[in-house]
Amino acid sequence: MTTTLITGANKGLGFEAARQLVAAGHTVYIGSRDPERGRRAAEELGARLVVIDITDDASVTAAAKEIEAEGGLDVLVNNAGIEERAQDNSVIGAADLTAELMRRTFETNVFGTVRVTHAFLPLLQRSPAPVIVNLSSGLASLTRVSTAGTPTYAYPGIAYPASKTAVNMITVQYAKAFPAMRINAVEPGFTKTDLNGNTGIQTVEQGAEIIVRMARLTPDGPTGTYVDAEGPLPW
Repeated sequence: MTTTLITGANKGLGFEAARQLVAAGHTVYIGSRDPERGRRAAEELGARLVVIDITDDASVTAAAKEIEAEGGLDVLVNNAGIEERAQDNSVIGAADLTAELMRRTFETNVFGTVRVTHAFLPLLQRSPAPVIVNLSSGLASLTRVSTAGTPTYAYPGIAYPASKTAVNMITVQYAKAFPAMRINAVEPGFTKTDLNGNTGIQTVEQGAEIIVRMARLTPDGPTGTYVDAEGPLPW
């Protein structure tokens, strides 16, 4: 049976991806910073809970040891992420961007992804079919964000898209370094979640589809790609 860890899975896209993967027969670990929310989510889905704060070395190390002791890992979904917004839920643009805001965003979205990936690599390398799915964004596409007249071009924020562009680079370099693994970045689409103040235009069921599809890759599947539900995206 395939064992999967999804970070930030007590709600939103992570929760829905967990639901779909449990239905597909995976043993799923709900990764959650909040033990109580994580416990409720795991019980509702028939999943397992692992408490993990991806911004904390000790927490990530403890989670890796726990999952190793319980049998190992085949699939890692780096789903946890943040997009800080102003009090009125508007996107924080260039005029109000601070180094501290950029640092907080990167601490979760970039350094957290690396921290978790590094900790679980030894477990994944023991799997016969290891997979890593990194949650990216259409806003990470330099091509799209520089193409006038598109919704991506109109997005005024810097910290969030910059962090997801870094995730894309991380994905490509890890995929080259570990060719036996399937390591890909996915864009779930503008989904209605707490991340964007529930302003998205699609459901979590729709958004989770590409996450689940890439989490279920076989060893002959693609690696080092950046995709959404329709196919490859421009870098």
